[in-house]
Amino acid sequence: MKIIIFGATGMIGQAVMEEALKSPKIESITVVRRSPSLVQEPKVKEFLVPDLFDLSLIEDQLRSHDACLFCVGVSAAFLDENTYTHLTYDLTIKTAEPVLKSSPSLAFVYVTGQGADSTEAGRVMWARVKGQTENKLLNIPFKAAYMFRPGAILPLDGIRSKTKGYDLLYQILGPFVHLLIAINPAWCPTTPEVGRAMLAVTDGSLEKRVLDSKDIIQLANK
Repeated sequence: MKIIIFGATGMIGQAVMEEALKSPKIESITVVRRSPSLVQEPKVKEFLVPDLFDLSLIEDQLRSHDACLFCVGVSAAFLDENTYTHLTYDLTIKTAEPVLKSSPSLAFVYVTGQGADSTEAGRVMWARVKGQTENKLLNIPFKAAYMFRPGAILPLDGIRSKTKGYDLLYQILGPFVHLLIAINPAWCPTTPEVGRAMLAVTDGSLEKRVLDSKDIIQLANK
Protein backbone atom coordinates (compact mmCIF):
# COMPACT_ATOMS: atom_id res chain seq x y z
CA MET A 1 0.00 0.00 0.00
CA LYS A 2 1.21 3.48 -0.86
CA ILE A 3 0.22 6.40 1.37
CA ILE A 4 0.66 10.17 1.48
CA ILE A 5 1.14 12.01 4.77
CA PHE A 6 0.64 15.73 5.29
CA GLY A 7 1.67 17.14 8.66
CA ALA A 8 4.25 14.46 9.49
CA THR A 9 6.03 16.69 12.04
CA GLY A 10 2.99 17.24 14.27
CA MET A 11 2.10 14.98 17.16
CA ILE A 12 -0.38 12.85 15.22
CA GLY A 13 1.71 12.99 12.05
CA GLN A 14 4.71 11.66 13.97
CA ALA A 15 2.55 8.85 15.35
CA VAL A 16 1.34 7.85 11.89
CA MET A 17 4.88 7.94 10.51
CA GLU A 18 6.17 5.70 13.30
CA GLU A 19 3.45 3.13 12.73
CA ALA A 20 3.72 3.30 8.93
CA LEU A 21 7.47 2.68 9.07
CA LYS A 22 6.84 -0.43 11.18
CA SER A 23 3.90 -1.73 9.15
CA PRO A 24 4.68 -4.44 6.56
CA LYS A 25 1.55 -3.50 4.60
CA ILE A 26 2.87 0.03 3.91
CA GLU A 27 5.36 -0.21 1.07
CA SER A 28 5.77 3.49 0.29
CA ILE A 29 5.27 6.72 2.27
CA THR A 30 5.12 10.02 0.41
CA VAL A 31 5.63 12.90 2.81
CA VAL A 32 4.66 16.41 1.71
CA ARG A 33 6.12 19.19 3.81
CA ARG A 34 7.36 22.77 3.71
CA SER A 35 10.85 22.17 5.12
CA PRO A 36 13.30 19.24 4.93
CA SER A 37 13.54 16.63 7.67
CA LEU A 38 16.26 14.30 8.89
CA VAL A 39 14.23 11.18 8.17
CA GLN A 40 16.13 8.77 5.95
CA GLU A 41 14.18 5.57 5.47
CA PRO A 42 14.07 3.39 2.33
CA LYS A 43 10.30 3.59 1.95
CA VAL A 44 9.97 7.35 2.60
CA LYS A 45 9.90 9.82 -0.28
CA GLU A 46 9.89 13.45 0.80
CA PHE A 47 8.67 16.33 -1.36
CA LEU A 48 9.10 19.95 -0.33
CA VAL A 49 6.29 22.38 -1.16
CA PRO A 50 6.77 25.99 -0.04
CA ASP A 51 3.01 26.66 -0.19
CA LEU A 52 0.61 23.82 0.67
CA PHE A 53 -2.18 25.75 -1.06
CA ASP A 54 -0.45 24.99 -4.38
CA LEU A 55 0.47 21.37 -5.05
CA SER A 56 0.82 21.79 -8.82
CA LEU A 57 4.58 21.18 -8.71
CA ILE A 58 4.17 17.67 -7.30
CA GLU A 59 0.96 16.45 -8.97
CA ASP A 60 2.83 13.65 -10.76
CA GLN A 61 4.36 12.48 -7.47
CA LEU A 62 0.88 12.13 -5.95
CA ARG A 63 -0.31 9.60 -8.51
CA SER A 64 -1.12 5.96 -7.81
CA HIS A 65 -1.50 6.22 -4.03
CA ASP A 66 -3.99 4.26 -1.96
CA ALA A 67 -4.58 6.73 0.88
CA CYS A 68 -3.86 10.25 2.09
CA LEU A 69 -3.55 10.95 5.81
CA PHE A 70 -4.05 14.65 6.49
CA CYS A 71 -2.64 15.53 9.92
CA VAL A 72 -2.17 19.28 9.44
CA GLY A 73 -3.91 21.45 12.00
CA VAL A 74 -3.70 24.76 13.82
CA SER A 75 -5.02 25.89 17.17
CA ALA A 76 -7.97 28.29 17.02
CA ALA A 77 -6.55 30.25 19.95
CA PHE A 78 -6.13 33.95 19.13
CA LEU A 79 -7.38 33.47 15.55
CA ASP A 80 -10.47 35.11 14.10
CA GLU A 81 -12.94 32.97 12.18
CA ASN A 82 -11.78 34.05 8.71
CA THR A 83 -8.16 33.21 9.45
CA TYR A 84 -9.00 29.91 11.12
CA THR A 85 -11.29 28.96 8.22
CA HIS A 86 -8.53 29.74 5.74
CA LEU A 87 -5.96 27.62 7.61
CA THR A 88 -8.40 24.78 8.29
CA TYR A 89 -11.19 24.45 5.73
CA ASP A 90 -9.50 26.14 2.75
CA LEU A 91 -6.15 24.40 3.22
CA THR A 92 -7.68 20.96 3.69
CA ILE A 93 -9.87 21.19 0.60
CA LYS A 94 -7.06 22.75 -1.46
CA THR A 95 -5.09 19.63 -0.60
CA ALA A 96 -7.86 17.06 -0.96
CA GLU A 97 -8.97 18.04 -4.46
CA PRO A 98 -5.60 17.77 -6.28
CA VAL A 99 -4.76 14.59 -4.35
CA LEU A 100 -8.02 13.02 -5.55
CA LYS A 101 -7.33 14.20 -9.09
CA SER A 102 -3.95 12.45 -9.02
CA SER A 103 -5.20 9.28 -7.27
CA PRO A 104 -8.93 8.80 -8.00
CA SER A 105 -9.20 5.54 -6.00
CA LEU A 106 -7.76 7.03 -2.83
CA ALA A 107 -9.07 6.97 0.75
CA PHE A 108 -8.74 10.25 2.66
CA VAL A 109 -8.20 10.30 6.43
CA TYR A 110 -8.70 13.64 8.18
CA VAL A 111 -7.76 14.48 11.76
CA THR A 112 -10.53 16.72 13.04
CA GLY A 113 -11.46 16.92 16.74
CA GLN A 114 -13.90 15.83 19.41
CA GLY A 115 -16.82 18.23 19.39
CA ALA A 116 -16.72 19.11 15.70
CA ASP A 117 -20.09 20.59 14.77
CA SER A 118 -21.66 18.81 11.80
CA THR A 119 -24.57 21.26 11.79
CA GLU A 120 -22.11 24.14 11.10
CA ALA A 121 -24.47 26.32 13.16
CA GLY A 122 -23.26 26.08 16.74
CA ARG A 123 -21.76 28.82 18.88
CA VAL A 124 -18.20 27.44 19.03
CA MET A 125 -16.20 28.82 16.12
CA TRP A 126 -13.58 26.08 15.73
CA ALA A 127 -16.25 23.37 15.97
CA ARG A 128 -18.29 24.98 13.17
CA VAL A 129 -15.25 25.22 10.91
CA LYS A 130 -14.19 21.64 11.61
CA GLY A 131 -17.75 20.49 10.95
CA GLN A 132 -17.83 22.40 7.67
CA THR A 133 -14.54 20.77 6.65
CA GLU A 134 -15.79 17.29 7.56
CA ASN A 135 -19.02 17.77 5.61
CA LYS A 136 -17.17 18.89 2.51
CA LEU A 137 -14.72 15.98 2.65
CA LEU A 138 -17.54 13.48 3.11
CA ASN A 139 -19.12 14.78 -0.10
CA ILE A 140 -15.96 14.57 -2.22
CA PRO A 141 -15.96 11.31 -4.23
CA PHE A 142 -13.03 9.55 -2.57
CA LYS A 143 -12.99 5.79 -2.34
CA ALA A 144 -13.76 6.56 1.32
CA ALA A 145 -13.27 9.50 3.68
CA TYR A 146 -12.75 9.13 7.42
CA MET A 147 -13.06 11.82 10.07
CA PHE A 148 -10.95 11.09 13.15
CA ARG A 149 -12.31 12.91 16.20
CA PRO A 150 -9.98 12.16 19.11
CA GLY A 151 -10.30 14.20 22.26
CA ALA A 152 -7.24 14.02 24.48
CA ILE A 153 -4.34 11.94 23.14
CA LEU A 154 -1.57 10.53 25.32
CA PRO A 155 1.82 11.01 23.59
CA LEU A 156 4.21 8.08 23.99
CA ASP A 157 7.60 6.98 22.64
CA GLY A 158 9.13 10.44 22.77
CA ILE A 159 6.47 12.07 20.59
CA ARG A 160 5.59 15.62 21.61
CA SER A 161 3.15 18.25 20.44
CA LYS A 162 4.58 21.12 18.39
CA THR A 163 2.12 23.48 20.08
CA LYS A 164 4.00 24.69 23.16
CA GLY A 165 0.89 25.17 25.27
CA TYR A 166 -0.38 21.67 24.52
CA ASP A 167 3.07 20.18 25.13
CA LEU A 168 3.30 21.85 28.53
CA LEU A 169 -0.21 20.69 29.40
CA TYR A 170 0.65 17.10 28.47
CA GLN A 171 3.75 17.23 30.66
CA ILE A 172 1.80 18.57 33.64
CA LEU A 173 -1.24 16.35 33.29
CA GLY A 174 0.53 13.21 32.05
CA PRO A 175 0.32 11.27 35.35
CA PHE A 176 -3.38 12.10 35.73
CA VAL A 177 -4.08 11.01 32.16
CA HIS A 178 -2.45 7.63 32.84
CA LEU A 179 -4.71 7.27 35.89
CA LEU A 180 -7.84 8.15 33.92
CA ILE A 181 -6.91 5.68 31.19
CA ALA A 182 -6.51 2.98 33.83
CA ILE A 183 -10.03 3.78 35.05
CA ASN A 184 -11.58 4.15 31.59
CA PRO A 185 -9.37 2.77 28.76
CA ALA A 186 -11.77 4.04 26.05
CA TRP A 187 -11.40 7.66 27.15
CA CYS A 188 -8.01 8.58 25.72
CA PRO A 189 -6.07 6.89 22.90
CA THR A 190 -2.28 6.92 22.87
CA THR A 191 -0.29 8.20 19.90
CA PRO A 192 0.56 4.65 18.73
CA GLU A 193 -3.15 3.75 18.87
CA VAL A 194 -4.09 6.78 16.78
CA GLY A 195 -1.39 5.91 14.25
CA ARG A 196 -2.45 2.27 13.98
CA ALA A 197 -6.12 3.18 13.71
CA MET A 198 -5.49 5.64 10.90
CA LEU A 199 -3.55 3.02 8.97
CA ALA A 200 -6.34 0.50 9.62
CA VAL A 201 -8.82 2.49 7.51
CA THR A 202 -6.54 3.20 4.56
CA ASP A 203 -8.05 0.38 2.49
CA GLY A 204 -11.43 2.15 2.60
CA SER A 205 -13.37 -0.90 3.76
CA LEU A 206 -14.66 0.44 7.09
CA GLU A 207 -18.26 1.59 6.72
CA LYS A 208 -18.29 4.01 9.67
CA ARG A 209 -16.98 7.38 8.54
CA VAL A 210 -16.81 9.51 11.71
CA LEU A 211 -14.68 7.95 14.44
CA ASP A 212 -14.40 9.02 18.08
CA SER A 213 -11.83 8.02 20.72
CA LYS A 214 -13.58 4.74 21.52
CA ASP A 215 -13.67 3.78 17.83
CA ILE A 216 -10.00 4.71 17.43
CA ILE A 217 -8.93 2.52 20.36
CA GLN A 218 -11.00 -0.43 19.13
CA LEU A 219 -9.56 -0.17 15.62
CA ALA A 220 -6.00 0.08 16.92
CA ASN A 221 -6.30 -3.03 19.05
CA LYS A 222 -8.07 -5.40 16.67
